[in-house]
Amino acid sequence: MPRAKKAAKAESATITTAYKGFRDDLTCRPEAGVVFQYEIGKTYRHDGPVKACKSGFHVITGHPLALFSYYAPALTRICQVEISGATDSDDNGEKTAAEILTVGKEIGLTQLILDAVKWVTDRAELVAGDHTTEDGKAVKSSKDWGAATASGDRGAATASGTGGAATASGEQGAATASGWRGAATASGRRGAATASGWRGAATASGFEGKARGKEGCALFLVERSTNGEILHAWAGIVGRDGIKPDRFYRLVDGKPVEVD
Repeated sequence: MPRAKKAAKAESATITTAYKGFRDDLTCRPEAGVVFQYEIGKTYRHDGPVKACKSGFHVITGHPLALFSYYAPALTRICQVEISGATDSDDNGEKTAAEILTVGKEIGLTQLILDAVKWVTDRAELVAGDHTTEDGKAVKSSKDWGAATASGDRGAATASGTGGAATASGEQGAATASGWRGAATASGRRGAATASGWRGAATASGFEGKARGKEGCALFLVERSTNGEILHAWAGIVGRDGIKPDRFYRLVDGKPVEVD
């Protein structure tokens, strides 16, 4: 059976940044039948063939939210990692097996979702009308990997294409991502985020922000004081632990509360 061991130094000149999920104790799902213990800041080398879904260190190199295909958002530690040496990816390029893995810094669910928005935006085909900064305007993007951004007060951004990203940063802005793996982020005061696509993610990080999603979507809520200080943060999956589909939730005293 192939073994994994610590490597003193990654020798390949080609280094790729990716994401890896871990259990609470920094072990991972079995790789080639082995449950391996990792440490942040350490580099490891796999001995033997490298084959996606079969052998090597497996990471997410495609859409960041693909990580949720293997780990539940609320129960997972997420790290940025670097891979090098021999690599092999699956057919869609989302999951990659690598010979050499360096475990970098641990990031939270919020950062992963923000990275997912950037990942989609970087690949979006932007056309006239996809962006607006005027108050009260509504913008839509329906193309695959489309990106819609509304930064004005009460602006509304909707992305309905595959992997679309919608961001509303203005006061009382609304962001909706209805495409497959869409990401909706509302960071303004009393903003609302909705994710209705499969594997979607909705983040409400502003004061009295709220978020909702279809069953199976990831929700992330932040509770702030009136001066903007973060008091509590919560992550969960719609359809579990009493979180209902298509209902808005706001974080109150550290707990998700259903609101209008």
